[in-house]
Amino acid sequence: MIVTLTLNPSLDRTIEIAALDRGAVIRAAAARLDPGGKGVNVSRALLANAVASRAVVPFGGDEGRQLVHLLRQEGLDMVTVPVAGRTRSNVTLAEPDGTVTKINEPGTALSPGELDTIADSVLAEAREADWVVASGSLPPEVPGDVYARLCRRFAGAGIHVAVDTSGPPLTRALGAGPALIKPNLEELADATGVAITCVGDVVAAAAKLRAAGARTVLASLGADGAVLVEDGGCWYGEAPVAEPRNAVGAGDAMLAGFLAGGGSGETALVEALAWGAAAVSLPGSRMPGPADIRRDAVRVSRPDPARLLTSPLPRTPVTVRAAATGAAPHPPPSPR
Repeated sequence: MIVTLTLNPSLDRTIEIAALDRGAVIRAAAARLDPGGKGVNVSRALLANAVASRAVVPFGGDEGRQLVHLLRQEGLDMVTVPVAGRTRSNVTLAEPDGTVTKINEPGTALSPGELDTIADSVLAEAREADWVVASGSLPPEVPGDVYARLCRRFAGAGIHVAVDTSGPPLTRALGAGPALIKPNLEELADATGVAITCVGDVVAAAAKLRAAGARTVLASLGADGAVLVEDGGCWYGEAPVAEPRNAVGAGDAMLAGFLAGGGSGETALVEALAWGAAAVSLPGSRMPGPADIRRDAVRVSRPDPARLLTSPLPRTPVTVRAAATGAAPHPPPSPR
């Protein structure tokens, strides 16, 4: 059993357009609405492949009720926690060449009491779990050490914890000793201060994160594949995608595949890359099922430190923070 926690879930509307022309009226070629949030997506990917999972999902307002309705329609095993705020909505604009523009709302604050209720719900569901996945951005006003505190609490109960987040919540979680972290390329560089241009830089940055407390580092590199560094060794893998459609949710599918593959070693890395590549080839934030996954396309080997990355710090998809955050638009992390 894999239990997932998403503190800032969302409704994700994906709109396919011919081209993004600012200031113009653009007619959509297609649109779809999916439940979203990193932990939610991990559980959705596991569900699509008949792997036991349970999602802990805080929800609020009309959007939250719609999110829960969509998840129930998919048959997701979940525990819902009502909160006072409103579940956020995100919009993704997808162009035919694979360019993705993502507009993310900030979400609404969770009170200390709501955070305690959510954590209690996770612990109650995780008694027989192999993993707890704590992932995604934090809602406004939630303390930056929340993943660190949750990690200590879950690990203290003997539960393996995987953390997939960015910025201070990631770096502060390292000291709590997560069993696994899954940074993308930009998050890896940001957390370590290492300039990353080649596979050797990725391995060196992962080693720094392990020295800071993470037991295993699964670094997703977008089109360049992934690097896995753990006690048992180090591997580099890639899974080319002939026709990429949308990278949103691909990193979540990668993490789901890694845990479904055992959470360690070369076999788990093959699963991670196969699931992630399959997600990139699908529309919206749809999660891949068995018919979409091609393990035969994955190549895994020992890392070549001198191998250059084709896009050392990729800047797509473009994420624009909603005005409510008060932050200026800025380039996002590489596709996860």
